[in-house]
Amino acid sequence: MRQRFVFFFLMAFCLFSCKKASEECFLDEDILAQEIEIKIERLENSFFNAETEAEVKQLLEKFPEFAERVLILESYESSEELALEILAANQDSLMLELYEEVRINFEDISDLEKDIENAFKYIKYYFPEFQVPKVYTFVSGFSADIYIDADILVIGLDYFLPFEHRFQPPDLPQYISKRYQREYIVPTIVTAISSVFNKTDMKESTLLAEMIYYGKAYHFTKSILPCTSDKYIIGYSEEEIAACFANEEFIWAHFVEGDLLFETNPFVIRKYTGEAPSTDEISPDAPGRIGRWLGWNIVDDYRFNNKFSLPEMMMETDTDKIFRQSGYKPRPL
Repeated sequence: MRQRFVFFFLMAFCLFSCKKASEECFLDEDILAQEIEIKIERLENSFFNAETEAEVKQLLEKFPEFAERVLILESYESSEELALEILAANQDSLMLELYEEVRINFEDISDLEKDIENAFKYIKYYFPEFQVPKVYTFVSGFSADIYIDADILVIGLDYFLPFEHRFQPPDLPQYISKRYQREYIVPTIVTAISSVFNKTDMKESTLLAEMIYYGKAYHFTKSILPCTSDKYIIGYSEEEIAACFANEEFIWAHFVEGDLLFETNPFVIRKYTGEAPSTDEISPDAPGRIGRWLGWNIVDDYRFNNKFSLPEMMMETDTDKIFRQSGYKPRPL
């Protein structure tokens, strides 16, 4: 298996690269014409520029959802205690260095603002019930990367400094930390939002159900961000994506011959959908989370072979039905 996976790698990458180069992408002007405007509030500047307890308390009162849900105000005896802790952090030399690096690397976030705005317009188009949250940025000291609920979206910019930067999220292996870069911010946000609309029934607790769940999440993200490279959605390199497609037949055979789709053992499921540098059960060269990638292909086929709308696809709960009606087959090179 490993020899086959490596054997097709270079040929597939050439084919994949040529195909991507020939594709053009356009955002729908009718969707972008919606009257939605995003203005990102730079809370890191406001909080680090605050010099007194009174100024910090004013910020906590001005942004109550942020104070309650991100700073966890209720865990302090009073807002005064939280304000004093923030002031102390503002004077810490490492926090000041971290804030300065964020200020330099994210001085201009107009592109991020526009990308989030466009994404929210696409979500609102497909799901009119979607309520656009307020958007904030912050420097959390690596305590929170992205927080999102129905009311607010908070981006911890310190998590998304360049990969080679000396400040990196602590205690994360490289295969995960490499996804904490600027290009991944919007896809990560959209994938998180997908869970609100993803009605996959997980009660069966099968590997197939988990594959379909993640497949729907990635399909949703690609539909909302049609011009975003797949690598920023699933977190694979282009070479890894090419190798997966080149070896799709062998990957699929592994799942079928091992009778894995209806496996319920959580330890087995984790081997194919959990975070890992590789999927060794298939090949040391196969990237981790390959069950999620396969689920994405199944969901793609389910929607497009049946001409379902995005909301219809996201609302379907029956994972066995999705699999059967997908007509999924490994794609020929």
